[in-house]
Amino acid sequence: MPTALVVIIGLLGLAVGSFLNVAVSRVPAGRSVVRPRSACPQCAAPIAARDNVPLVSWLLLGGRCRACRVPIPARYPLLEALTAALFAAEALHFGRSEALPAVLVFTAGLLALAACDAEQFLLPRRLVYPTLALTAACLLAAAAATGQWYRLGVTAACGAGGFAVFFALHWVRPAWLGFGDVRLAGLLGTGLGWFGPWYLVLALVAGSFAGLLVGVALMAAGRATRHTRLPFGLFLAAGSIAALLAGAPVVHWYESVSNPYPTGEQTLIVVRHRP
Repeated sequence: MPTALVVIIGLLGLAVGSFLNVAVSRVPAGRSVVRPRSACPQCAAPIAARDNVPLVSWLLLGGRCRACRVPIPARYPLLEALTAALFAAEALHFGRSEALPAVLVFTAGLLALAACDAEQFLLPRRLVYPTLALTAACLLAAAAATGQWYRLGVTAACGAGGFAVFFALHWVRPAWLGFGDVRLAGLLGTGLGWFGPWYLVLALVAGSFAGLLVGVALMAAGRATRHTRLPFGLFLAAGSIAALLAGAPVVHWYESVSNPYPTGEQTLIVVRHRP
């Protein structure tokens, strides 16, 4: 993909990250993401257009509100910068793939959900369902453009399978998983299923392992106990994005190990019987 297009997609990520900040702040509270216009949560002063440029305005203001000088939470520039970086990385990784729009939508939704879970231990359905619908619509368009309808079938199966497995875990032990995690699993299966079921497996394993490591590290530092809640959705989102960007070598390695014969190659075994 041309460098200029990667830069444009990265800048698009900055704008999307700014919108995600609004969604993370308002959706868990049941507020509209459209009205009213953005304002300082401390002094309620409306944010002028010159102070609403993603990342740049935060840097120029020194991370403080222009009116009351209260510090602006670090989540705002971090989410904008991370969205831009991931959008650019995915543009480089997937190039002109018809699935790139779905990947970008999927990533944006995961970032918003991860931020909500990290801050409030919530995975709002008002974020899960629109992300699921938009991702599925983009993958439907990709299937129509490429004729790869079988991939759409795998996507649907992975989405249903992820939801079913997590639903069973939730039903057996609700304390382990909230129903928000069940919905998230369906979204993960849909977003990753286009690339194959092993991407979903890899994302779930990576996310669970990351959560385990963080939990053990916090307990070792005396900052958590066995009963301390952790934002599992955050780790699942991180594992999913890692699987998208770095999962191909792992999946290909596993497939080569599990199938010792090259693709398309057949081995003929001749059994000779003695007369």
